[in-house]
Amino acid sequence: MSKYIYVSLREKPQLKEQAAAWFHEKWGVPQEAYLACMSAYIKNEKDYGWYLCLNREQIIGGLGVIENDFHNRKDLTPNICSVYTEDAYRCQGIAGRLLKIVVQDLNSKGIAPIYLITDHINFYERYGWEFLCMVQGDGASEMSRMYIYR
Repeated sequence: MSKYIYVSLREKPQLKEQAAAWFHEKWGVPQEAYLACMSAYIKNEKDYGWYLCLNREQIIGGLGVIENDFHNRKDLTPNICSVYTEDAYRCQGIAGRLLKIVVQDLNSKGIAPIYLITDHINFYERYGWEFLCMVQGDGASEMSRMYIYR
């Protein structure tokens, strides 16, 4: 049994402010943008959501699902975004479990395929993701890898 708790923000909406601050700290996207997206999810305005791994009440990992993760392929949607696990908790399968949870949740709503962009090679493949193509990130000089989960 895992010593960590995996939740969606719909299950623990009281964590919204903490989660928005945590994701902002990791990725530099304005906290207000996270809050707006998280609020829409909590209010059931979006099927796409935010998922966290907690060690007690501390966020140690998380990811979100949005329409487009700042790239030129607007037709490839929805996108997993903001995947992050705290350094001290890496290599314990946290990101993999979060990915599995979100895929199951979206598939239960009839949402497939799912996409993500990354610069990592061989990480997402371990969890059933397939390389699809290269995409141009908004304002990026280098292309990024687009993955698909069918």
